[in-house]
Amino acid sequence: MVKGKQMTTSAQDSNLYQLLLSHYGDQAIVERQFVRLEVPVSTLKPAGQEVSRLELAQALNMLLFEQLLQQVASGRDYVDDAERDGVKICFDHGAVRTVRRGRDSGFPDGETLFTKVLLPLGYQQSGTYPLARIKMTGRVYTHADDAENIAQFFVSELHPEQFSPQFQQTVEAVLASSRNPLSDEVLALLAQLEAQGKLALDQAKRLLPAMLACFARHHDLPTVAQYETLKAESAEMAWISTEGNAFNHATDRVGDVVATAERQRQLGRPIKDQVEVSRNGRVRQTAFRAVKVDYQMQGDDGQPVAMTVPGSFYEFISRDHYLDEAGQRKLDLSFDSGNAQGIFKMTAAVPAGDEAGSVC
Repeated sequence: MVKGKQMTTSAQDSNLYQLLLSHYGDQAIVERQFVRLEVPVSTLKPAGQEVSRLELAQALNMLLFEQLLQQVASGRDYVDDAERDGVKICFDHGAVRTVRRGRDSGFPDGETLFTKVLLPLGYQQSGTYPLARIKMTGRVYTHADDAENIAQFFVSELHPEQFSPQFQQTVEAVLASSRNPLSDEVLALLAQLEAQGKLALDQAKRLLPAMLACFARHHDLPTVAQYETLKAESAEMAWISTEGNAFNHATDRVGDVVATAERQRQLGRPIKDQVEVSRNGRVRQTAFRAVKVDYQMQGDDGQPVAMTVPGSFYEFISRDHYLDEAGQRKLDLSFDSGNAQGIFKMTAAVPAGDEAGSVC
């Protein structure tokens, strides 16, 4: 969360504004996003007939951030407070979860669904983080054109082969209904964007909602038995079974995460009990507890059963600057495996109907 900066091009006169307006169709919604979010100056170019990959990346990030706020009440309340106080949110990164099945299923395997989108947008892999305790691997994607100011993506892959045979069979059964959101037309636009670094405005307007649609569940809901089987071995796979490739969390970059957490605690909001600190001491993270989501899943008798499961959440991070080997002052954009696994506990599955159950 940071105070607003001067913009070289006004929001209303930018390609970014036109992209968002084409999606929402409502100027009030678009203008409120510019009020609430710190928009990097690099993404505010005069409106024209071509859209750069950087502008498209920022548009997608703003849509994803707003989409998550609509689902996470604690994050929405926090952002509403910031807006009231005249403080903008600095969107640091978003996270998604995937499954590395290791087989040709007609659906992009593991993180491939996202690399097919992120690489053409100008993102590049900047780090790999083994998450051994939860049998996953995390990879970070940073934007090549403005690494410090464009939100990063933390993409984590679960490895089913490290679990029991029954678990693996259940994963395959749940994901068998997966539907590929990337049509031939979308793939062609992404290929053109990757080759040229830009698209015509009308092409960009078509591509934007198609990219947003990738961040969703693409398979049918599990049955109760399937969900319980997955939850018994992996809270993360249980989460994927109900939420799919939706944004797991969005993260606000704040100056003092400890003070921010204490303030939210005083307001009675469901903040994590402790702050996760990286091994180098420069990155500190905490989060609100995940929201609960209600579903009707099929029971053993074929009848629907009401199930309450963890959904997405809103996170906070503080990053310190450091001097690199050349003596240049840089923001530490790294992550930490220990931090990540601590934050992942925010979506640990809780018993159905456990209203007071903590997901921390």
